[in-house]
Amino acid sequence: MNFHHIRASMTAMLVSALACAALAPGIAGARADEWHTSSSLIGGSKYGENFERYDYVNPDAPKGGTLNTTVIGTFDSFNPYIVQGTPASGLAEFGGGLLYDTLMEQATDEGSVSHPLVAEAYKYPDDFSSATFRLDPDARWHDGQPITVDDVIWSFGVLKANSPMYNRYYDNVTEAVKISDREVEFRFDQKGNRELPKIMGDLVVLPKHWWEGTDAKGKKRDITRPTLEAPLGSAAYRIKSFRPGQEIIWERVPDYWGAKLPVKIGRENFDQRRYRYFLDNNAAWQAFTKGGFKDIHPENSARRWMTAYDFPAVKAGDVIKKEFVSTARANMQGFVLNTRRPLFQDRRVRQALSYAYDFDTANRTQSFGLNTRITSYFMGGDFASRGLPEGKELEILEQYRDKLPPDLFTKEFALPRFDNPQAERKILRDAVALFKEAGWEIRNGRMVNTETGQPFSFEILDFSQDSGPTISPYIEMLRKIGVTVTHRIVDTSQFVNRVNDFDYDVITQVLQQSDSPGNEQRDYWSTRAADAPGSRNYSGIKDPVIDALVDRVIFATDRDDLIAATRALDRVLLWNYYVVPQFTRPNLWVAYWNKFGMPDKQPEYIGADVESWWIDPEKEKALAAKYQSAN
Repeated sequence: MNFHHIRASMTAMLVSALACAALAPGIAGARADEWHTSSSLIGGSKYGENFERYDYVNPDAPKGGTLNTTVIGTFDSFNPYIVQGTPASGLAEFGGGLLYDTLMEQATDEGSVSHPLVAEAYKYPDDFSSATFRLDPDARWHDGQPITVDDVIWSFGVLKANSPMYNRYYDNVTEAVKISDREVEFRFDQKGNRELPKIMGDLVVLPKHWWEGTDAKGKKRDITRPTLEAPLGSAAYRIKSFRPGQEIIWERVPDYWGAKLPVKIGRENFDQRRYRYFLDNNAAWQAFTKGGFKDIHPENSARRWMTAYDFPAVKAGDVIKKEFVSTARANMQGFVLNTRRPLFQDRRVRQALSYAYDFDTANRTQSFGLNTRITSYFMGGDFASRGLPEGKELEILEQYRDKLPPDLFTKEFALPRFDNPQAERKILRDAVALFKEAGWEIRNGRMVNTETGQPFSFEILDFSQDSGPTISPYIEMLRKIGVTVTHRIVDTSQFVNRVNDFDYDVITQVLQQSDSPGNEQRDYWSTRAADAPGSRNYSGIKDPVIDALVDRVIFATDRDDLIAATRALDRVLLWNYYVVPQFTRPNLWVAYWNKFGMPDKQPEYIGADVESWWIDPEKEKALAAKYQSAN
């Protein structure tokens, strides 16, 4: 549940389903060295090995119509797998997006489950030292050429070389080897990583012959550079037209090779998908209310959800508000403190900054009490730390006791509550005391360094005006203890580039997790990722203990071991106060123009699978006549 500015927005999650879910150890119910189709890391898929289609879809869903979406910012590239450039909507920095298919596709209705796509089956030895995938003989590129093992091997090589995310995700994968015309084996440099055979299915397959060829002007293509030449793809959509930075239109491929695969039946029903770019969220919101620009609006603001849906289309029944149940775990959303900056390198300073965030008042006065405070990086499931460490988790943490905050072993982690009139004074007094321990004190109303007199001031970098109601009260609270904070809003491209280069003091980010933490934890917390442009180690963490705990998660021996290791990691992250946790809510709020048909139920795991919706042509025509003529 992503609420305000996020690189992977809720819109992307709804429209693209599971664009980038994380996975992890414990392949259950599967015998090694046998071919498997559907794979699961948690107890086996509910469909077993005979997956025919998702049980919630309408297999006879009609095709047609246009899905309209607004996007904030701009784009200048169709190559999402490099740090340079801003990719167009519909492309994905991890996974295939609308253009490319992956070896296997992550399930929409179960966590840590994948089903066949380019690969029809996979297998692995009992020591998890490799994984072999057998390609579907029908898999084709849009030009009709077959998807080959050579394409897979080439894709692995260029992605690992050029994509920071793939590089860390497949850190332990040493090579891809051709076994036969349809089989490719990935070899690992370590044994016992139960996740790797499964997550190799997330590998996007790129067309080697196209990228190594020449464009219409005879110029050799270069996958290491941005491009605005529409690439050859393999998935259900291809680029139809575009205006750089303003609009991109995708069209459904009528002879898409995978249309009859179980993961595709009853899904990907829109003939066209139009993305129009706007400068800010307010303009995009106004476009949604008028009709014709944005058909589906995932609502992130409790205030807007409760007060702003009184425009004419809602009153006429042409825009519908709906709440979708989601069982997916909550993501960590918060103010990320960049410890690359000397200002945030003292844990006591970070703790003081966490204390100054008044969630309770904001929730009561701005959000109608509908939000919940985030208390874990893995909130909402077995992996969230709780109480005091015990059992196997305690055994893991004891190895690092002398390098961890003593309170971690004796106190339950808790954020202060602004739940009574006296609370604010006490909490701010505690924050000032923490600053003093770290070498800062208030002089003439300003928090300054006791030795140098340097004021304590920083900037919160942002690209969304919608975040003001969350950020402004935090700035005001910090002002009461002499800390000066500015809120700087930049355009989306500048924001993305600065985040990729770690050029910020504080940002608001969402750190997505799943039901099975694993290799992706390196990208979030590892020392290696801290200096790698484009990584998700936004805090710049360089801690040998956290590195060791990440490896402990990745190489967990079974589910119980994974839970203990992840709780230990969660607890250490919390007690180091790298993020000032904000808020979440359990379900998805979605408003949409009444032009859709949809299955009777939606997958509770992700809440809503827009790919399973379809457009009613009569409704679409009536809305177009009514609102486009009015505009």
